Amino acid sequence: MPDVFQILADPTRRRIVDALRDGERSVSELVQVVDIGQPGVSRQLQILEDADFVVVRPEGRRRMYALRPDRFRELSEWVTGYRAIWESRLDRLAAELDRREKKRTRSKERRP
Repeated sequence: MPDVFQILADPTRRRIVDALRDGERSVSELVQVVDIGQPGVSRQLQILEDADFVVVRPEGRRRMYALRPDRFRELSEWVTGYRAIWESRLDRLAAELDRREKKRTRSKERRP
């Protein structure tokens, strides 16, 4: 399976994913949103489909594309592990900034 970050690194694919966040869309609808030609959108959709980011459902002559939530759940779980590291660091930074602000306020109060 292709690397998640390589797939989502492409700005056109990210715009397609953003457009599909609100629900399924046809290729012609995505062409209007992404503002590139139909062959380009179809090529990017094929890459997303091969990487299991989207599913396709035939509807008459159209093909409807939708996101696969399970693939994004995997990505979210991976990012969550790193979120804890940053939250801890940001909490320490906030505590240090509060400490400095209190120290600065106390020194201003002592001045005649």
